[in-house]
Amino acid sequence: MSAIRLLVLGAVRQHGRAHGYQVRNDLEYWGAHEWSNAKPGSIYHALKQMAKQGLLHAHEIAPSTAGGPPRTEYEITEIGTEEYFVLLREALVARERTIDVLSAAIGFMVDLERAEVLRLLRERLAGLAEWRDAVTEHYVPEDGPEKLGHIGEIMNMWVHAADGEAEWTRSLIERVEGGAYTFAGEGEPFVAVLAEGQANPYATKERHPGDRR
Repeated sequence: MSAIRLLVLGAVRQHGRAHGYQVRNDLEYWGAHEWSNAKPGSIYHALKQMAKQGLLHAHEIAPSTAGGPPRTEYEITEIGTEEYFVLLREALVARERTIDVLSAAIGFMVDLERAEVLRLLRERLAGLAEWRDAVTEHYVPEDGPEKLGHIGEIMNMWVHAADGEAEWTRSLIERVEGGAYTFAGEGEPFVAVLAEGQANPYATKERHPGDRR
C-alpha cells in the first residue's frame, strides 16, 4: 500500500470538497512531504487517478471573477469512502507496512471508533510478537549478532525494531484506553486542516503546474 493513497483520500474527506492545491497544502502542513512520498506531482497524479477509478468525484469549477484558470474540486465518493476505511484499518494492523503508511494511519485513526482502534492496535501488537518469535527461531539476541557474522546485525536490527515498535504500540494503547483524543461518535473531532486562504507556515513553496488546477 502506498501512503499517498490513504493521505489523499483522508485529506479530501476532511474537507468535504477540496481542490488539488488545498490537498497539497494540508499534507505539507502535516509534514507529510518529509515522511512520505507526498510530493506535489504524486498528489496531483493520485487525485486524477482516483477520480478515474471512481474513488473521487471531480467537479469542474468555473474561473473566479478575479480571473485565472478554472480549478477542479474533488469529493470522495461512496466507493472512495469504503476504500479509505479499508486502507486505514489495514495500515493500523499490518506489521509489514512502512513507517509512512503507519504515520498516515495514526493521523486518521480518530475517524474510527475508540473500541475498534484499540482492537486493531492489539492485533498489531500480536503481529509484532509473532514476527519477533519468527526471527528469534534462528537468532538468539542474548548471544549477540557476532555469532552469525555481520549478517547477524540484520536480525539484531529486526529484533530491536520489533521491541521498539511494540513498546510504542503499548503506550499508544494505554493513552487511548485512558481517554486520549476524540474518536468517531464521541463529539467534535480535532480538525487539522487549513481554512481557504490561511497561511501555511510549513509550506515548501515549491511551484508545480498542478497548483493552478
